[in-house]
Amino acid sequence: MQKTGRGQVRIIAGSLRGSKLPVPALDGLRPTSDRARETLFNWLQNGIAGRKTLDLFAGSGALGFEAVSRGAGQAVLVERNPEAVRCLLANKERLNTENLSVVQADALAWLPQQSGQGFELVFLDPPFAGDIWHALWPLLVPVLADTATLYVELPIDRQVTLPDGMSQLKQGNTRQSRQLLLQWQKPVIG
Repeated sequence: MQKTGRGQVRIIAGSLRGSKLPVPALDGLRPTSDRARETLFNWLQNGIAGRKTLDLFAGSGALGFEAVSRGAGQAVLVERNPEAVRCLLANKERLNTENLSVVQADALAWLPQQSGQGFELVFLDPPFAGDIWHALWPLLVPVLADTATLYVELPIDRQVTLPDGMSQLKQGNTRQSRQLLLQWQKPVIG
């Protein structure tokens, strides 16, 4: 994939409304569009305040910063690219977002160390070049709260099989991507 020259994204609403997040021109980095983020946060409406949030494959951090701007209690942004991480840390400091933390790690290697974290709101926008879903779900489920909301962004033509306990609430599309809003409910065993 070619490098993007997007430059920056804008936080749409909340305490950081109008703040611009510089986006480095990196291979495969495609920040969630303003339109897709607006749709997502309209879907979530009042389901953000105080929630423990995970922005896995953070990239520009637009989803995590937007959630914090709209009242998320805590946000963890996980990104493996060192240049993207430097940009995320600079944005965190510039915007004084104390309840947001940035972790430089490969998501699939980081998740097994986080069991029991209880994330209630999760953003999943992995690189489009690979198909990691079969590996991701078993690692992600143990870090979720008993009930959680997940946002998934994937190529328009890709299908994803959901794990037991996961159901689709909403779906939207742009020209290049499909957005899913999912609900996780920990299955009752016994």
